[in-house]
Amino acid sequence: MKPAAPLLMLLPALVPVPLAVLLPGLTHGGGWDLIGSFAAAAVTPSLDPLVLGSLVRGLGVTAGMALLGWAASLVLGLLLGVASSRTVWRTLTGTALPASLIRRLLAIPRSIHELIWGLLLLQLVGLQPAVAVLAIALPFGALVARVLSDLLDALSTASLEALRASGAPAPAALLTALGPALLPGVLSYGGYRLECALRSATLLGVFGLGGLGTDLKLSLQSLEFHELWSGLWLLLAVMLALEGSVSLLRRRWLAPGRFVLARRGVGERSREMLLATAALLPLCALVGHRLGVDPSALLAWQPLPGLGQGDWATTLALPWPRLVGGTLLLTVLAATLAVGLAPLLLLLVAPRAWARRGLQLVWALARLWPPPLSALLLLFVLQPGVVTAALALGFHNLGVLGRLLLESTDDADPAAEEALACGGSGPRLALLYGRFSGLARPYLAYGAYRADVILRESVVVGLAGATGLGSQLLESLSSFAWDQLLALVAAYAVLTLLGEDLSDRARRRWLAVA
Repeated sequence: MKPAAPLLMLLPALVPVPLAVLLPGLTHGGGWDLIGSFAAAAVTPSLDPLVLGSLVRGLGVTAGMALLGWAASLVLGLLLGVASSRTVWRTLTGTALPASLIRRLLAIPRSIHELIWGLLLLQLVGLQPAVAVLAIALPFGALVARVLSDLLDALSTASLEALRASGAPAPAALLTALGPALLPGVLSYGGYRLECALRSATLLGVFGLGGLGTDLKLSLQSLEFHELWSGLWLLLAVMLALEGSVSLLRRRWLAPGRFVLARRGVGERSREMLLATAALLPLCALVGHRLGVDPSALLAWQPLPGLGQGDWATTLALPWPRLVGGTLLLTVLAATLAVGLAPLLLLLVAPRAWARRGLQLVWALARLWPPPLSALLLLFVLQPGVVTAALALGFHNLGVLGRLLLESTDDADPAAEEALACGGSGPRLALLYGRFSGLARPYLAYGAYRADVILRESVVVGLAGATGLGSQLLESLSSFAWDQLLALVAAYAVLTLLGEDLSDRARRRWLAVA
């Protein structure tokens, strides 16, 4: 007999059971005092004006890089999304073959994490703000293109066919028939990518590309926990303000009927959207000028030391099964921890409003806290390895999945939960079978997508000295072993593309109508 859908959400939570057995053997003494000092510093962050001034400047750099990378990725994504749409090519040329070829090519930049892009570009053009911007724009642009092309191909073509039958040119017919219908998806997904860009810019800073992430890493390495928490609270305030603003604009602009023509012309909120879009270009120009971003500097490539001196025999002799196996094990552990613990923790705090608010705060911190810093913090008390890396990645993605689950729970119809509560069920049981029943399949489908993201992100904790392909990649990069670096990047690309295919299949299965 199959378990009920809401119980399937909790099955991954069984993973921490064997981990709890393994953890005592992985701990080492001497670090618990540091963990206690780190936790205590959360309520006493540094208020030194010099420290705050430095953190605010770093935060400005991070936010600026995120904004520029996000804007560039949207432009790339829109152009490439249209270019990889089967509907567009079928309308223009009668065949969808070019769209399939472009989609396959875009899978390559999409499969490579922005951190790898940043480190490679850093070797090619040196340390400059444009490196972080481009490192975000390239993979994000390919991701946006994939989503937008899927949205375009999923739209009804009835109005498009009617316009073409009436003699309208293909480009005009495409814009008129599909443009307004695509706009809500562009705005919704674009807002989400801006939040992701802020986190990515912070992560790139951790690895030396400037901004607040660099300050956070230096504070942690020097054990200046009060300064570290000052930066974290500032980053949390900006992230929550950004999430709130994006959510507000999404509700305001994407409500039904907002884009229809009013009697006196374009509606008020449509004008707001156009004005906001028009203001984005000068804002990006101003931010780029203040950060010293010079796109032309990206054209001046510097020679790579050791290039052409590769030893492919040594590359083939690398412990590939162990490296790939460690990366896959890390991905599975982190994904099951994040997917399973989010509903379990929400059930545990269900009867208490104050506990729910505390959980929201912890999840918000988890979302903004870069996984490499979590790994470094865990290394105070744990030995390096797969488990330590999985805990760091799982904590970060728990914050992402927890937010999704909270929003989905708040938006769900409360009738079933209230009926169960009136029938005598406890608050946890009512939540489990009342609201979680309808959310189980979409949540697990998103969990499958998140597992694909975690596979890409496994490189960041590997580069922090954890395990798998990431640690070997860092070693190869530091020794300028470009043959090994190329092989490792290719291995990551193949794994992420396979993971993407598996997650797509899992999502289709969970979202299929029974």
